[in-house]
Amino acid sequence: MIEVKSLSKRYRLGAFRGGQFLTFRDRLAGMFRKRRPESGDRKDEFWALKEVSFDLERGEAMGIIGANGAGKSTLLKLLSRITEPTNGEIVLRGRVASLLEVGTGFHPELTGRENIYLNGVVLGMRRSEIAKKFDAIVAFSGVEKFLDTPVKRYSSGMYVRLAFAVASHLEPEILVVDEVLAVGDAAFQEKCLGKMGEMAGSGRTILFVSHNMAAVESLTRRSVVLDHGRLAYSGPTAEAVAHYLQPKGGGTALGVDLRDAARPTWLAVPKLRFTDACLPELDAGRVRGSIRLRVGIEAKEGFVPFNLVVKVNTRDGQPLGTAFLSSDAPVGGQAPMSFEAVIQNPGLAPGHYNLSLILMTAGRNPADAVLHVLPFEIVGEQVIGEWAWRSDWGHVHLQGGALKPLTAG
Repeated sequence: MIEVKSLSKRYRLGAFRGGQFLTFRDRLAGMFRKRRPESGDRKDEFWALKEVSFDLERGEAMGIIGANGAGKSTLLKLLSRITEPTNGEIVLRGRVASLLEVGTGFHPELTGRENIYLNGVVLGMRRSEIAKKFDAIVAFSGVEKFLDTPVKRYSSGMYVRLAFAVASHLEPEILVVDEVLAVGDAAFQEKCLGKMGEMAGSGRTILFVSHNMAAVESLTRRSVVLDHGRLAYSGPTAEAVAHYLQPKGGGTALGVDLRDAARPTWLAVPKLRFTDACLPELDAGRVRGSIRLRVGIEAKEGFVPFNLVVKVNTRDGQPLGTAFLSSDAPVGGQAPMSFEAVIQNPGLAPGHYNLSLILMTAGRNPADAVLHVLPFEIVGEQVIGEWAWRSDWGHVHLQGGALKPLTAG
């Protein structure tokens, strides 16, 4: 249904200085300027995408993963024909419906009712087709009371609910969804994921962009990872998510240098700082029992007593549990100090996880924090007798016991 071949998109920086569009004279003069070779990147050029290739079959849902600025939205705009590629080729076999920004395709002065018909026409539907689906669209969106109100008075959540309802019920062959669903509440997001899964099951093709890794994993079996406009990985979604969440800048599954790692914005100027961390007893990034953690810490001035908080997270950043570790020895001196602790495995099921580390001063104030580092995998083929663990059983194996019969009376 979709073929993307060596797709590239280049933007020229500062082309319209002062908000003024180029005149015919400017363009004519530009034709006679000496052009630089296309192969060399100029300082006034920015490649949002560079040599990206993939294909998508009918009925397949694919995730697009990447950090902000990786090129995800640019890719979707190219696929939606909002903008044209600089190089490469896109082949689309079917009608495309896109949800790229809140309110895309809506006229703010028109009512919700009128915008359903307007958006349907934009998506290539006949009026009779829209009328047939109208009641289902309204019921799914949940905006019945405001159907005859101009959409400029809608909240962003109402905008998204109505836009998704239209795009999903008018039966496009290809549905392209950006991060807009994050505007809706949790119940609506779950409803949308269910609808997209139903669409994929009926032969529709879906491209889904989200920073919610759990949503990507639940909807798609295959994903691509974009990094600075280039295709960094393409394959099964679980492996794509692991690739995306792998620490950058010299970090590995066994250890990571934390001196230049990103810190949360809520941190004050730290008196203490992490220098490094590792899981020294991993076997190729895998854990079979308790988690042995080693951290390096330095103090900026004097000797500072501290406590360490360790959060265990799912691969997509959802916290599962927290360990509080205290130290009798303060941190200080000219060189960083290393500390080691063992975190007992509370029954984590087989799967992928990571750690968040927080340094606390004696006054219980956060001094430093690094989030979602040190990815590891819990392995184990059999965790309950002869039963292999199933993903829908959750992340934690709770200890049970024998059932005792109760006598009558």
